Amino acid sequence: MSAARPLTTLRAVAVVAALPLLLTACGYGSTADDDKKTEVAAKGEKLSADSVRIGYFPNLTHATALVGLQEGLIQKELGGTTIKPQAFNAGPSAIEALNGGSLDISFIGPSPSINGYVKSRGQNLRIISGSASGGVKLVVDPDKIKTLDDIKGKKIATPQKGNTQDVAFLNWIAEQGWKVDAESGDGDVSVVRTENKVTPDAYKSGSIDGAWVPEPTASKLVSEGAKVLLDESTLWPEKKFVITNIIVSQSFLKEHPDVVQAVLRGTVKTNAWINANPDKAKTSANAALKAETGKELPAEVIDPAWPSIRITDDPLAATLRTQADYAVKTGLLKEPDLNGIYDLTLLNKVLKAEGKPEVSDAGLGAK
Repeated sequence: MSAARPLTTLRAVAVVAALPLLLTACGYGSTADDDKKTEVAAKGEKLSADSVRIGYFPNLTHATALVGLQEGLIQKELGGTTIKPQAFNAGPSAIEALNGGSLDISFIGPSPSINGYVKSRGQNLRIISGSASGGVKLVVDPDKIKTLDDIKGKKIATPQKGNTQDVAFLNWIAEQGWKVDAESGDGDVSVVRTENKVTPDAYKSGSIDGAWVPEPTASKLVSEGAKVLLDESTLWPEKKFVITNIIVSQSFLKEHPDVVQAVLRGTVKTNAWINANPDKAKTSANAALKAETGKELPAEVIDPAWPSIRITDDPLAATLRTQADYAVKTGLLKEPDLNGIYDLTLLNKVLKAEGKPEVSDAGLGAK
């Protein structure tokens, strides 16, 4: 993995002034020099930290981050404490940044959250909130793949080895009775680890036959002629499963609980705004993606993608346990001790203040 490179900026337009957003090419976030270029127009009283480094991915499944930053809803709660946003391609890279001390808080999928927690023996990370459910699909070339049985022998992309979609697809393959080496991706199905931004071109070139990917990549592929063969939500009870969490480094949580609580106030208010204003929120998320990539998503991509994602404060902790079991079955993870992976204390305090019901850690909370 090479050093990160800033790609573009994002402007927050509601409560605060310009909020530049640096993207990274491969996922480690901004370098020290890049951080000097990141200036957030923060207003009000500063909290216990001068700044907070927040990671996320440029996916619609990270709509809370996209909209919360774009509309200034998170920054408003932080007052004079500035946000330093960093974007990543997939979860394992964000975990490295958190464990390496170059990131404080991140929106991230369940599998890398589990891996990061286990690798640090429960010492580095905590899940502090949910963010989204759903928004993941298996899309395929309809000329090559007409039924689920046709997946065998084909080349299917996932975003990165060990990321949430990779683990889900490997588990699904195993449930079909097929065998794949989780490390190499070779076997009855060829699992091709490909960055989401590269996957549409890989599909157009014919180097992959489909992909198990989050939105908007899935709908981008459909706009290129692919077909949705399976929506992952149909595999889960009540069609709910955690796709995006919010995690924090334990050291930052211990030293700056006021900052963490302020971020959570911002995300809870962002989620409420998204759910109350779905069309406006879709436009806001698209504006954020345009600021990053130079292009907004066309209607044929964002319109089918947006309603497949459920925005929620609930971390859906029971489904995280299930996804951990999937990772164990694939061989990418040894049986984990997940006790203490959640600390929902500050989230439930925020929810109570907002008149909302508390959420459960499914018995996996910090003592």
